[in-house]
Amino acid sequence: MYDLIVIGGGPAGYVGAIRAAQLGKNVAVVETDRAGGTCLNWGCIPTKALLKNAELYQTLTKKADAFGISFDNLSYDWSKVVGRSRQVSERLAGGIEFLFKKNKIDYIRGFGDLIDSNHVEVTAADGTKQLHEAANILVATGCKSRELPPLPFNGTSVISSKEAMVLEKQPESMVIIGAGAIGVEFAYVYNAYGTKVTIIEMQPNLLPVEDEEVGQELQKSFTKQGVRNLTNTKCVNFQDNGDSVSIDVEGPKGNETITADVCLVAIGVAPVLPGGIQPELDDRGFISVDDRYQTSIPNVYACGDISGPPWLAHTASFEAVQCVEGLFVDGHTPRQVGNFPGCTYCHPQVASVGKTERALKEEGIDYKVGKFPYAASGKAQASADAEGFVKLLFGKEHGELLGAHIIGDNATELIAEMGLALEMELTTDEIHSTIHAHPTLAEAIHEATLDADGHAIHF
Repeated sequence: MYDLIVIGGGPAGYVGAIRAAQLGKNVAVVETDRAGGTCLNWGCIPTKALLKNAELYQTLTKKADAFGISFDNLSYDWSKVVGRSRQVSERLAGGIEFLFKKNKIDYIRGFGDLIDSNHVEVTAADGTKQLHEAANILVATGCKSRELPPLPFNGTSVISSKEAMVLEKQPESMVIIGAGAIGVEFAYVYNAYGTKVTIIEMQPNLLPVEDEEVGQELQKSFTKQGVRNLTNTKCVNFQDNGDSVSIDVEGPKGNETITADVCLVAIGVAPVLPGGIQPELDDRGFISVDDRYQTSIPNVYACGDISGPPWLAHTASFEAVQCVEGLFVDGHTPRQVGNFPGCTYCHPQVASVGKTERALKEEGIDYKVGKFPYAASGKAQASADAEGFVKLLFGKEHGELLGAHIIGDNATELIAEMGLALEMELTTDEIHSTIHAHPTLAEAIHEATLDADGHAIHF
């Protein structure tokens, strides 16, 4: 009998399993695909490999002259571009499987069914079934791309992010429905290689959950790069033509029909539930949990994407550790996700933590704004990458950090300092007095903080 069986080997599942094993527990992980889950195999990691390739190619095609570089006959091999991203995923998935062995975790391949509070039946690829018993079960089965009912996925002309990572042939044109992180990341990748990309988004800005100025800045950059951005635009009719897709849209400039070789549907995610008995679900179909991550079934817990937003790998891992320590560490009270960074890895990158201006206004909180443009950063200018800005929001009365929003080179790395500042309730004075190395992009955080009090030196 196991102390814990985890169903799902993604960022929630494998992290929870390893933490339980570190606590001396007997653990098994059930996984249908490959250790690492969607994030490592079909999401976060392979997309970052594709994005890095795209950024390098775009630098060579658009910025080579700025660096004094010239060449003839620049070309690329699409199969190798895709192949490298798959190799990265394979290598890291193997790394997770090594960690299972290192921590003496049983790795069971197959589809897990919840039989009752203490039993999981696993169906292997060959159809054989095995019943496993555990004192506790953690469901971490994650999510999949949400389908658009009038335009179902077919894997060729209508695709999800999974197919977008492994298209054998680069399409000449692509329409992307949805301008969230997945939509804009793939827009950047395919546009960089010359695909004619159109983004359709119902909301007024790209990345609608981000600060409005950030979304507007990204749209300006994408427009310069050649992406067509149709915001405030509704899709009213869909036609799958077999070898292309046609979509009728209504927007601020009137109605039109957009036809493209491929349509990437990036409108969100849907839960992937285990088989067998079902815990209580919320109104969107995700598993409901209490403040200790327990479901409506005794001894059965759930965390990560399957228990609802935010649908992020790092929050899933946080929840898994909290859940497991709540189970096996005496006196530990599990924490819920509070402040967390959101990151989008197109170029320019986007990262944020805490409140947006929109949220502060809705909540009636008095705040002050500090901004610093990348164009005024010596490091950004030296790198020939001076798009974007840092925008920080502080409480007007006490000067505490309330939100941080960055668009520009390495934004997803810079946001970590702001996450720590938010968690520690740092004020403008405390960030002012922290010496930031020169020349670095991180100086923009220091300057934006100074700007909030009208003291910016370099802007």
